[in-house]
Amino acid sequence: MVPHHQGGGVMRADLLGDNISGLAEALAAVDAADRALTSGLLRPQAADLTELAEALLGSPLAARVAEAAEKAVAGAAGEEHFLALAAARTALCGSVHDALLERVSAATGQVIGTEADSLSTVDEVPNVLLAARSWLSDLVRAGWRGIDQDLVSGAAPVISALLPDPAVRRLAVLLDGFAAELGASCPGSALERVPARRWGDLWSRAMLLTVSVATPAIETVSGRLLPLGVDLHEHATAAQAQVHAILEPADGGPARLVRASVSTPKPDTVIGAGIWQLLRPHLSLLAALGEGRSMDLTDMPITAEGDLIWQDEHARTGEPADAFVTARVALPTAISTPAAPLDRHPARLAVPVFLEGYTVDRAEDALTFTVAGYPLTVAADRVPAAGPLTPEAVAASTACLGLLRWDAGDFSLQPLAVETLARKKTVALHAGAWAGGTTDKVGAKAEKAATDATAVLRERAGRLLRK
Repeated sequence: MVPHHQGGGVMRADLLGDNISGLAEALAAVDAADRALTSGLLRPQAADLTELAEALLGSPLAARVAEAAEKAVAGAAGEEHFLALAAARTALCGSVHDALLERVSAATGQVIGTEADSLSTVDEVPNVLLAARSWLSDLVRAGWRGIDQDLVSGAAPVISALLPDPAVRRLAVLLDGFAAELGASCPGSALERVPARRWGDLWSRAMLLTVSVATPAIETVSGRLLPLGVDLHEHATAAQAQVHAILEPADGGPARLVRASVSTPKPDTVIGAGIWQLLRPHLSLLAALGEGRSMDLTDMPITAEGDLIWQDEHARTGEPADAFVTARVALPTAISTPAAPLDRHPARLAVPVFLEGYTVDRAEDALTFTVAGYPLTVAADRVPAAGPLTPEAVAASTACLGLLRWDAGDFSLQPLAVETLARKKTVALHAGAWAGGTTDKVGAKAEKAATDATAVLRERAGRLLRK
């Protein structure tokens, strides 16, 4: 490992393998809540809800959760009690997230900034949010094993009412995807395996989003933006690119870790490198990333959690910027901002880290980096097909820039870029190298196929509209 003051990544990798006090107990309480949600809150097991309530003893939620558990066991729970149970489950997931983040901070030496400002809300809850809460309450009364098409279809008019209002679109999109997933799984009684953790996460977040309309606190920033890499998420009908970067403020303040994201719907025929052409027009940062350049920002809006609200008029392309130089020099001292309360979940942990000096072990389909004696699983399956980075290149790497994640009880590394030797020369391969366009044969072929598919779909859509 490289010493921290010389730009090293995970200095105390051994800390990642140590037990975290209270972590197992908190996750066990979440599992208890999920068992109750699976069977339904009209007929929950008293032991499961008691375990959840006991996990919140000593917290500000203790009295409300205890009452909610008691009412649910008695079959007399109302929407306010379901809200309390959702808040309890979310608080436990948040505590796990915070404990893991503290451990990562201790292992990497990265500094966590001050708490983000709380969200501003409105006092009166719109009727459409109450309607959403009513459907979500009906859902958990039945439980995941009790869902059917009639119950799930009740979300449709709620979603239609939510979508036109930007203030509640976050909830609308969540419910749209959640209902589609539930509908594809009906009837619940026939499911071989219930994705209880995932559905519990979605339900809890949706319930809390019905409390009020929330607007994130926004400020503006100016300075030099140094991209580290891009995390690409692909779904059959949607895609998202999230660029992780370091902002060097123009006022000379400390460098900070920030993100910039863009999402777009897509046809299921557009895959691989073709996705970039759908995302590129909405985020000029992708072109700079592909070209290996920085960007100069002037009064760019940013949330208190470090998410840039990208507007092209506030950015211009800057000088060349090597992501690995940025990782070696700026990453160790960059300050990260704590996540918003609803975003505190172990699955959302994604901390940029830089590693070198590791050994590689490849056994069958598993890839492991041994870092300072600690075996760190490499999530090679997270490497997107929309770039030149491959699992084989990761296995042959000498340095890696990636995201430290936590899943199923262990930390793992998602590669964003690697340095490897080719003809005795060090070359860099980035997952987002094709984000701004490419002359690479494979990438260019995929882009052309996507262009042709999109043109056909547009022509067909236009034909239908003309009828």
